Amino acid sequence: MLLNIICNIAVPSLILMKFSSERWLGPVWGLVIALAFPAGYGLWDFARRRQANFISIIGFASVLLTGGFGLLKLDGFWFAVKEAAVPSVIGLFVLLSARTKRPLVKTIIYNDQVLDTARVDTALAERGRQRDFENLLARSSRALAGTFLVSAILNFGLARYLLKSPPGTEAFNAELGRMNIWSWPIIVLPSMVMLMFVLWKLIGGIQRLTGLEQEQIFRGGKK
Repeated sequence: MLLNIICNIAVPSLILMKFSSERWLGPVWGLVIALAFPAGYGLWDFARRRQANFISIIGFASVLLTGGFGLLKLDGFWFAVKEAAVPSVIGLFVLLSARTKRPLVKTIIYNDQVLDTARVDTALAERGRQRDFENLLARSSRALAGTFLVSAILNFGLARYLLKSPPGTEAFNAELGRMNIWSWPIIVLPSMVMLMFVLWKLIGGIQRLTGLEQEQIFRGGKK
């Protein structure tokens, strides 16, 4: 988490806000070098884990789009559209995947890195509650998609509020840096709270369907 914050928030914001003047890197190279850190972190994380999920790919594409928009000197409105499009696309795929055999909610929330899915699946089979569980996942998918919709609205509003200067300028880079910082208290933290609420509702539903205690549902919990 600390490395994530340093590479994706702290260093890029510092470069955009303090080192994008003509005295240092200039607006263009300041933007390129700032975005090289989250892009490099994404590639390093992929090489280390040897796997890429849908959300990671979307996030990496978002970084590249930010760089491309900056080099093309597109108006701040298009940055706002891009910021809103990323969570919107994820939310749409969450809804669409709910009708498939591998709903995205399983990747984001119901996964074996957080929950003891094998134990839950066994308990569901013993009670014959698999269909009820699928309905629970469908409701969780809709709630999860709602969190991404809220995130999209907040992203768009924050970008429109902060990005006022002409693209390709030191002032515009500084605004991008401030947007990067303010996205945490205004967007990321509320989204995490909503995500935890969806997880809490999912855990409660699993408890009712399986008869397991909460400690038994989480990976590493009691036997």
